[in-house]
Amino acid sequence: MGWMGRAVLGMTVLTAAQAQEVELALTDAAADRFAALALRCVRQEYPNKLDHVMNGAGEVQAPKALHPAFYGCFDWHSSVHGHWMLVKLLRDHPGMARAADIRAVLDENLSPERITAEVAYLDQPNRRSFERTYGWAWLLKLAAELREWEDPSAQRWAAALRPLADALTTRFMAFLPKQTYPTRTGVHPNTAFSLELALDYAQATGDARFEALIRERARDWFGRDRNGPLAWEPGGEDFLSPCLEEAALMSRVLALPAYRRWLQGFLPGMAAGLVPAVVSDRTDPKIVHLDGLNLSRGRALRRIAAALGNRDARSAGLLRLADRHARASLPHLASGSYEGEHWLATFAVRMLAGS
Repeated sequence: MGWMGRAVLGMTVLTAAQAQEVELALTDAAADRFAALALRCVRQEYPNKLDHVMNGAGEVQAPKALHPAFYGCFDWHSSVHGHWMLVKLLRDHPGMARAADIRAVLDENLSPERITAEVAYLDQPNRRSFERTYGWAWLLKLAAELREWEDPSAQRWAAALRPLADALTTRFMAFLPKQTYPTRTGVHPNTAFSLELALDYAQATGDARFEALIRERARDWFGRDRNGPLAWEPGGEDFLSPCLEEAALMSRVLALPAYRRWLQGFLPGMAAGLVPAVVSDRTDPKIVHLDGLNLSRGRALRRIAAALGNRDARSAGLLRLADRHARASLPHLASGSYEGEHWLATFAVRMLAGS
C-alpha cells in the first residue's frame, strides 16, 4: 500500500520525505478509499446543518423528510457533491470494489420520486436563495457528469435529476443578470467557483444561452481586475482562494493571448511566496476548511498551468506548487473527524481528476 493508501486510512503526520511519496493519482484502490468516505455519510442524517426557512410550524421536519435525495453528509451541498464524487469515481473506475455499493446509493437517492420532492421544496415560498449559488452549481456539476456518461444507469439517473437541474438553471439565468457585484469570498458564496461549475453543465448540455450568460458575466465582473490580493490569502476559514478561483475561471473564458495578458495584470507575481495553509485543528469545522483550501488551490493551479501550456515558463512552477498543496492535505482526509470527512474527499477527487 502506497503513502496515499496509508494516509487515507488515517495517518496524520508525514515527514517532508514521506510527503513526496504521497500518491497523486486516482488508481482503482484510491478511488475505493475516497468512495468509502462518501458512502459512510450520504445516508447519515445526523449531525445536520439545514439551510431551511420555515414557512410555518408544519415545516419543522427532519432533514430526510425535507430533502429525501440529499439529506446526508451534514448539509445539502455536501450531499450533492458527495454524489458527484461517487458518480465520477464510478464512471472513471467501473471495476472498483465498491461499484455495486455506489450504484445502490445512486438508485436510491436519485430516484424520480426523491428528486420530485427536492423540486417541490424549491418551489415553496421563501426558498429563492436556498443554496445560491454554491449548492446550485454542485447540483449542475452532478447533472453534467451524468449527462456525459453513456452508461444506461447514468442516463436513467440523469433523466430523474433533470427537473431539478432545469429548475436551478432557470434560477441561475434569472439571478446572474441581477447580481451587480461578484462575491469574492473564500467560502461558499464565491462567484467564480460557482460559475466554473455551471459552465461545465452549460457545455455538457449544449445550452448556448446559459454558456453565453456565464461568459458575459465573468468578463463583466473580472475582465478588468488587476493586482489580485493573493498575499492577503488565506482567511482563517477559507476553503477557496478568491484569486486563484477567478484565474481558473478566466482561463476558460478568455482566448489564450488575452488570458496571458489578463493574468499578467491580475497576478503579476503569479503565485510567488504561496505556501500551503497550516491546519491546526482538524476537529474544528471552520479550521479544517483550510485542508479544502489546499486541495482547491491545487486544482486551480493545475487548471491555470494547463491553460498556459507547457511552453509557458510559469507552468512547471505552478504544477510543482499544486503538488505541494495536494501533499499537504491528502494524508488527512480520513482524520476520524466528521467535520472534514463529510466533504474533503470531493475536493481531492476534483483536483486529482482534473475536473
